[in-house]
Amino acid sequence: MKNLLLAVDRASTWIGQAFAWLIVVLTCLISWEVYSRYIINNPHDWALDAQLMMYGTLFMLAGAYTLAKNGHVRGDVLYGFFQPRTQAWIDLILYGLFFLPGIVALTWAGWTFANESLAIRESTFSATPLPLYPFKFMIPLAGFMLLLQGVVEIVRCIQCIRDGQWPSREQDVEEVDVDKLKQMVKAEDINAVSSGGAR
Repeated sequence: MKNLLLAVDRASTWIGQAFAWLIVVLTCLISWEVYSRYIINNPHDWALDAQLMMYGTLFMLAGAYTLAKNGHVRGDVLYGFFQPRTQAWIDLILYGLFFLPGIVALTWAGWTFANESLAIRESTFSATPLPLYPFKFMIPLAGFMLLLQGVVEIVRCIQCIRDGQWPSREQDVEEVDVDKLKQMVKAEDINAVSSGGAR
């Protein structure tokens, strides 16, 4: 079971990291369009539509990745003080009440929406129209990946309720915890860096 859960984590991670390269593409496209518009006075009517579609794709497909890394923001400030079993019960109830119905609806409606767009070969309203249906197929894909990752998180909740601790998950880039970093570095090294920087 653990291998299956980690395999879904890896799939969510791979898709999230693959589509994260859209940030580089977006940066280049926006820079080129700014140069084109303001330096050589040759703007492109399709550039904004392309940017919006790439930006939307990036954020939709980052949802499962973020869920796999347990990175979504929690609104309950008390949650972190609860025991793992209590956290798992809260998560399990909320997944059942809100997450599953919402994501199933998103995936179902997104699939219908994308197929209707494909049927009419929908495109943007500009002098140089771009096809919209490939972008709209990102909606059910993102919904499916979120649903798959959500099922994994529900299984993790059940395991935590049973075992009293959260099961392991795929690790990736994490924010720097300054306190943990200080514990890893000797006090003399910190003082040496501080005094060296003061000179």
